[in-house]
Amino acid sequence: MAERLLPPREACRRLGISFITLKRWIYAGKIRAVRTPSGRWRMPESEIEKIIGEKTGVEEVRAVIYARVSSSDQKSDLKKQIEHLIQYCGAKGYRLVDVLSDAASGLNASLEV
Repeated sequence: MAERLLPPREACRRLGISFITLKRWIYAGKIRAVRTPSGRWRMPESEIEKIIGEKTGVEEVRAVIYARVSSSDQKSDLKKQIEHLIQYCGAKGYRLVDVLSDAASGLNASLEV
């Protein structure tokens, strides 16, 4: 039985990369790709699994979230920012270390020397 060939969209989704990055990897030889008779790229599933396996050996990435709004009237916006950033960290596989938030205008800040 022939190996399953994945279209670029599926390969990008599994790898968590953009199409441009996939193209660069193909041209750099980082990933093996097959060209169909119609000229389209297809990636062998084993290549995707190999790269995913390499990624699992990478050290954990830690993240600190910083969210800010300019006034205390925007507390709901601040909560939405924090929720969005937490979801982003989860999607990327980052370990969340701390969440910092601020509700103040940068125009009122003064530096003391």
